Amino acid sequence: MKKILLIGAGKSSIYLIDYLLNHAVADNFELIVADLNCESALLKTQQRPNSKAIAFDVNNVEERKKYISQSDLVISMLPAFMHFPVAKDCVDLKKHLITASYVSPEIRALHTQAINNDVLLLNEIGLDPGIDHLSAMKVIHKIKADGGRLNSFKSYCGGLVAPESNDNPWGYKFSWNPRNVIVAGQSTAQFMQNGQYKYLPYHRLFKSAETINIEGLGAFDAYANRDSLSYKSVYGISDIKTMIRGTLRQHLYCKAWHIFVSLGITDDSIKIDIPEKYTYADFVSSFLPANDKNILQNLCDFAGYLPHDEVIKMIEWTGILGNEEIGLKHASPAEILQQLLEKKWVLKPNDKDLIVMQHLFEFVNSKQETKKISSSLIVTGKDNIHTAMAKTVGLPMAMAARKVINGEIKLRGVQIPIMAELYEPILKELAEHGIVFKEKEEEIVD
Repeated sequence: MKKILLIGAGKSSIYLIDYLLNHAVADNFELIVADLNCESALLKTQQRPNSKAIAFDVNNVEERKKYISQSDLVISMLPAFMHFPVAKDCVDLKKHLITASYVSPEIRALHTQAINNDVLLLNEIGLDPGIDHLSAMKVIHKIKADGGRLNSFKSYCGGLVAPESNDNPWGYKFSWNPRNVIVAGQSTAQFMQNGQYKYLPYHRLFKSAETINIEGLGAFDAYANRDSLSYKSVYGISDIKTMIRGTLRQHLYCKAWHIFVSLGITDDSIKIDIPEKYTYADFVSSFLPANDKNILQNLCDFAGYLPHDEVIKMIEWTGILGNEEIGLKHASPAEILQQLLEKKWVLKPNDKDLIVMQHLFEFVNSKQETKKISSSLIVTGKDNIHTAMAKTVGLPMAMAARKVINGEIKLRGVQIPIMAELYEPILKELAEHGIVFKEKEEEIVD
C-alpha cells in the first residue's frame, strides 16, 4: 500500500485530509498525518480507515528522514521557510513533494537533482498561489490558441469575511496565518503597467492601493503582491504591457493599514523590552511625535486625518489607543500588533469567511478586435472551522496529491501548476466542489 505523509495539521488542512481519506480505501493508499501536536492530527483523522496520526517534530532530522523514507509522497503544510529541509530529504530519498508555497531559490536549485532522481516537487498548488495559476493559464492558453495577443493581465485575490459575518469596520477576520497578514507587503512590489516597470516600496504600498469592483460585492482595495514580473516568463507572456498580481481587502482597509505602516508598528525586525503595565496607548505614543496633545489628536495630526474620519474610527476600534496592558515582556512591534488583532479579528464559531478572486484580461483577437475577459471566483465558508480558505487551499493540494500517488501526473523536477496536464483535471474536479469561475467577455470600445 502506498503512503502519503502530510506534515502539518493546521487550520488549512481539514478539507485536504477529508478529501484524501474519502479516497484512501478505494485508491489503496494510507494517509499519515504528522503534527507537533498529535491531538490536532487525531482530531482531523478521527481514526478513519487507512489513516494514522503521529506526533512529529520536523526539526528532528532522524525522525524526519525516517518518516519521509517510509512514504511515497509528502505534502508539507509547514510555514514556507521550513519547506527546504523537507524538500531536500524528498529529493535525496526519491519521494515526491507537494506544497502550497511560492518556489524559493533554495528549492528551485533542486530541479536538476529532482529530475535525475525521478522526483516531482510541485509547489504553488493552493489558493494564491495555486488556483490563480490554474484558472489564469486556462484562459491565457485559450486566447493564444484562438490567435489572440494578450496586452494586459491583472489578478487579485483576498481572504475576507462574508457580508453576513462582517461585524467590524475593517471587514476582515483571520482565516489563515495571522503573522503573514501583519507582515504582508514588506518586500518591494514589482509589476508592469502600460509598458513601464513599476516598483512600490513597503512604505508606499498600501497608500497606493487602487479600487476595483467585484460584481455583486462592490468596491475593494487592491494592492500589488511582491513580484508580478517573474510570472511574465512563467506564464509565457513576456511581451505583455500590463502584469499585476495583487491582494484584495475591504475598501478603506489599506488607508487604515498605511497608518500602522507609517507609525512603524508592523516592524518585525527589532525586539523591544516592554515595561511592566505598558498599555497599547503607551506603545502607540512611543512612535508618535513628542508633544502635549492627547493621543487621538496626535495620531490624527501625524496621519493627516480628522478624529471623525472613518479611517481613524477603524484604528480606534482595534483598541490600540486604549489602556489595556500589553502583557508581553519582549516582542517586536509587529508581534504586539498581532497579539491585539488576534483578539479583535477572530472568526466566531458561526462566522463565515469569503474568498474572492478576479482575473482581468485584455487582448486583441484574431479579427483585431480588442476584448476583455473577467474571470471571477467567490467561495463562502461554512463556519470558523470549515472555512473557504481551508477549502480553496486544501482541495487543489489534495487533488494533485491523489493524481501523483495514482501515477496520473508524469511531471518531474520543480514545477508549479501552469500546464494543461494539471489545470484541466483539477479545475474540472474543483467545480464539482463548488469552486467555479464565472467568466464574462466583452468588447472594448474606444
